Amino acid sequence: MRARLALAASATTVELREVKLSAKPDAMLALSPKATVPVLLMPDGTVIEESIDIMRGTLARNDPEGWLDRDDPDLIAINDGRFKHDLDRYKYPERHGSNSDAHRASGLTFLLLLEERLANAPHLCGDKRGLADAAIIPFVRQFASVDQHWFVAQPLDRVRHWLSTYLASTLFDAIMVRLPPWSPLDQPKAVDWLR
Repeated sequence: MRARLALAASATTVELREVKLSAKPDAMLALSPKATVPVLLMPDGTVIEESIDIMRGTLARNDPEGWLDRDDPDLIAINDGRFKHDLDRYKYPERHGSNSDAHRASGLTFLLLLEERLANAPHLCGDKRGLADAAIIPFVRQFASVDQHWFVAQPLDRVRHWLSTYLASTLFDAIMVRLPPWSPLDQPKAVDWLR
């Protein structure tokens, strides 16, 4: 989702291939032995396998909103490390053999950090949305959806407003395109995002 946000914000046309992870196509496995999504194949043959690298690389080519000016690598590292760890174990405790309540409480610590950041501005790095927002918001969205009643009861008014504003945006709506799982027999489907 965050790779799509950067691709859309940078007006990058892509051929989008929806992958069913339980039936990974051989073409994807040949590109990326790590076998996870996203995977971006560049016209020059370069393969980018990490969503944050897709975001930064795409925006380095075209960044009309100046998202790279509102990056916070340290905050994103906390999100991608500890918070993602807690999210996975809160969302799927049976898969990880984890205590979901303990991981929810640990994840709340990160959300409270975001709440504090948002006391100073409507976005994580100032008055306009930027890379930090787009890199973190998909994970907060997942966390909030595990138990919405619990999430609403937490002292996270600014986080909830930040999240709901983003989810109501034209940009977010544009990236939520749903396609059937890709097959090698399919014709290419170029996505122009906001057009």
